[in-house]
Amino acid sequence: MRASKLSTSLAYLVLLAGAILVVFPFAWMILTSLKPFAELFNLTFWPEDPTLDNFRQVLGETAFLRWFGNSLLIAAITTVSVLFFDSLVGYTLAKFDFPGKNIVFVLILSTLMIPTEMLIIPWYVGVVDLQLTNTYFSILFPGLMSAFGVFLMRQFFDAVPNDIIDAARIDGMHEFGVFWRVALPLVRPALSSLAIFTFLGNWNAFLWPLVVIQKPELRTLPVGVALFSGEAGTQWGLIMAASALAVIPVLIVFAIFQRQIIEGIALTGVKG
Repeated sequence: MRASKLSTSLAYLVLLAGAILVVFPFAWMILTSLKPFAELFNLTFWPEDPTLDNFRQVLGETAFLRWFGNSLLIAAITTVSVLFFDSLVGYTLAKFDFPGKNIVFVLILSTLMIPTEMLIIPWYVGVVDLQLTNTYFSILFPGLMSAFGVFLMRQFFDAVPNDIIDAARIDGMHEFGVFWRVALPLVRPALSSLAIFTFLGNWNAFLWPLVVIQKPELRTLPVGVALFSGEAGTQWGLIMAASALAVIPVLIVFAIFQRQIIEGIALTGVKG
């Protein structure tokens, strides 16, 4: 019994140390954003004279709100697109039999092995040929569908009993109605997880928007903050304020949907 208590205490100490390592950089960022310029190089943890001037300057003298709106729009559109198309493809692969179905599924999965960096050149050539550079669509189109989403939804739809699907068909419901009104509600945990992963992934996307967008007003938030960091130079208070504001939506999403995030990670590991 004493050994059990000792192992439990040791586990809590390890978890506490890990939590401190994770939280400390974020806390340092927030506290640095509250420091005036004169305190930035004092290497003190707590600000002696906290101020919100850094936040006011970022919001008032940069295009931060425009970058924020661009990222929100792109993340929202791609999330809706991925949820609809990936679930539709996953349902088709799980509940229909047609020649070459397994080959199609393997080909979709094989795209997961291609690094994104290798796809940027053909994406960019296509965008230039279609004269779509410096448009919202040029940022959107690589993320409108996801191979991982197809895989995830196919695995969950495969677990839906065929008897339920067949009963809906016998009742005269058309096929899209079976998908939309019967099958889709049964895989809601997978939809929630896919929505969260897709939103966060597109919110944090940096490399592709950096390559395809040259107009400052079309920059996404990660690109805008990164370029602003170069312009601000040693103004670390402004950089930390901009970074802290950029992290807020991610924290809100995690705070609201943390149960779905954990459940989604667990379920993606056991569904097969």
